[in-house]
Amino acid sequence: MDQFIISNQWLILLLMPLAILWSLCWKGVALWRAARREEKWWFIALLLINTLGLLEILYIFVFSRKKKDNQSQNL
Repeated sequence: MDQFIISNQWLILLLMPLAILWSLCWKGVALWRAARREEKWWFIALLLINTLGLLEILYIFVFSRKKKDNQSQNL
């Protein structure tokens, strides 16, 4: 593994900013959605836990939709 890192330093230097940008975009959307929906515990979890966008994507497409669908069925 060390040999791979040493021989491909340029690749790692290229991928790090992309990973940060990827995570930042998803985190921003998820935090905005949690704040708008007044979901304090989701907001705190999304702010503190860094999963390179995985938790944020799950929140946006699974957890935040679930509550919205239930509200529309009650109307």
